[in-house]
Amino acid sequence: MRITLLRHGSPDFVWQRHVRGNEFKALEMEYDSAGITGKPPENSVVQASRHLCVVCSDLPRSVASAMALGVNQVDISERLFREMNLPYFDKTRIKLPLQVWVIILRSLWFMGFSKNSESYREARSRAKQATDKLIELASAHRSVLLVGHGFLNHYIAKELLSKGWVGPSSPGRKYWEYGTYELSVNIE
Repeated sequence: MRITLLRHGSPDFVWQRHVRGNEFKALEMEYDSAGITGKPPENSVVQASRHLCVVCSDLPRSVASAMALGVNQVDISERLFREMNLPYFDKTRIKLPLQVWVIILRSLWFMGFSKNSESYREARSRAKQATDKLIELASAHRSVLLVGHGFLNHYIAKELLSKGWVGPSSPGRKYWEYGTYELSVNIE
């Protein structure tokens, strides 16, 4: 059985800007509705073509990436496979570069802050559910491609490795990068 975790393409989203903390709800909506820019590298296209089942999150950047990879049909597109979103403050008017906010908020999230998002514990639990779903699909289809998101793919990879699957410690952090995980099934 084989599961490949591939990160979506570069979102059509402007990262180079300064924003206030209280603008994050609108930013999250903007980011979650963004498509992608650019084309995937040939090795990612070839890797995608090797799978019998394709899974995406229900966000446009995930589905658009599958289409850019040449996928004819997405078999499953679910909220379960969405990225682990950032928490954010409702009233903070401090203005910082967006990338600084991302570092601050992700760090706070790891330390337990989860206002306006799922908690770290809830996100890890969802990653376990997503892993179980992918294993179920791999059992039925032999090979599954998840066109997913950076943090979720990372935690799914950790779950697969803990369950005896063989593959890289990280599926890749850059857009279009992937990691393939395999489990030998003995047929007696």
